[in-house]
Amino acid sequence: MDFTWHFDQTNINWHELSELYKIAPLGIKLPDDLEVVFTNSKFKCFVFHDNSLIGVGRALADGKDCSYICDIAIHPEYQGLGLGKEIVQNLVRLSQGHKKIILYANPGKEGFYAKLGFKKMNTAMAIFKNEADMMANGTLSEP
Repeated sequence: MDFTWHFDQTNINWHELSELYKIAPLGIKLPDDLEVVFTNSKFKCFVFHDNSLIGVGRALADGKDCSYICDIAIHPEYQGLGLGKEIVQNLVRLSQGHKKIILYANPGKEGFYAKLGFKKMNTAMAIFKNEADMMANGTLSEP
């Protein structure tokens, strides 16, 4: 299969991206919100097959200290082909030079990211808008 890779958001259909997150499944992300968060992300990666968006990821980065990789999603029909791994590797490559690269993983995906060199942090803390949902799915726990 031939895939096309883009590292900027030129000509991204935000409604198509919103649908990708929904079916991946990574929840509901509104098109207008996606445009804002991707615009404000230093690094981004979009994967297309036959002009359809099938994979995505982004990293918030400050240029020196910290790069935060998040929102990795692959269309269900394309999962298992190594595209998620390749997206993460591209974002790590783009983030080189930062003192730390942090990644947010959904519960159950830790093993996948460990294979890519990520280690579990013992001191990470978070405040989520939907705290009850994050407690229920295992993302958050009491300190």
